[in-house]
Amino acid sequence: MKRSDKKNFVENFKEELSNSSSIIVAHYSGLTVEESEKLRKEMRANGAKFKVTKNRLTKLAIAETQFKDMSDFFNGPTAVAYSTDPVAPAKVSVDFEKKFENFKIIGGGYNGEKIDKEKINFLATLPSIDELRGKIIGLISAPAQKIASIAIEPGAQLARLISTQSSSNSGESN
Repeated sequence: MKRSDKKNFVENFKEELSNSSSIIVAHYSGLTVEESEKLRKEMRANGAKFKVTKNRLTKLAIAETQFKDMSDFFNGPTAVAYSTDPVAPAKVSVDFEKKFENFKIIGGGYNGEKIDKEKINFLATLPSIDELRGKIIGLISAPAQKIASIAIEPGAQLARLISTQSSSNSGESN
């Protein structure tokens, strides 16, 4: 990698991490290319990103972000999962770690705070931002649907009454 490429990588990665609310750092040694691609795809599907990076460049990138205290995690073959959704990287990483023994979570960060495996497991159990939005919309729209059905019901009862009356009247005229 050229010096200018390294500088661009550090700047871009720093920007992405600055906009993230959580990161998960893991060792990935022994994962096949297929397994790594499966993990990347799952991360993308959940609104997170996953990168295998050079530790030295990653330490430079995080030095000016809220995750600067996590630089000691970056030794050996490390990869980073990160997102603006604080739950997504944790959820996918914990799930992936259960399926593949060569993937080991070593730590992470949440809103600038260094977190351990126990806190990562807790984050993984929380609903994602999209799930929360769906629940909120469901709670908000449920009363509106009830009000609409109550408001429509008297008209529907009147229509049924008229329909019943007209069918009984048409039966009498024959």
